[in-house]
Amino acid sequence: MKPHEVKKLGDDEIDIEVASLRRHLFDLRCQTVTEKIQNTARFGKVKRDIARLLTEKRARHTVATQDA
Repeated sequence: MKPHEVKKLGDDEIDIEVASLRRHLFDLRCQTVTEKIQNTARFGKVKRDIARLLTEKRARHTVATQDA
């Protein structure tokens, strides 16, 4: 997910996407236990996407509290 895509999402959409990515990360961890995972770089990509979404959410919250 690219940064400009994250900025287009609404607050509720960010929450849904974070939950989905966390579930995907959990599934990847389960796959490493049960079978060989072929693309280990996927872990980093998912973690970065989660961090990118949470950073945007926090930035919006900070701006909203400064304006009030």
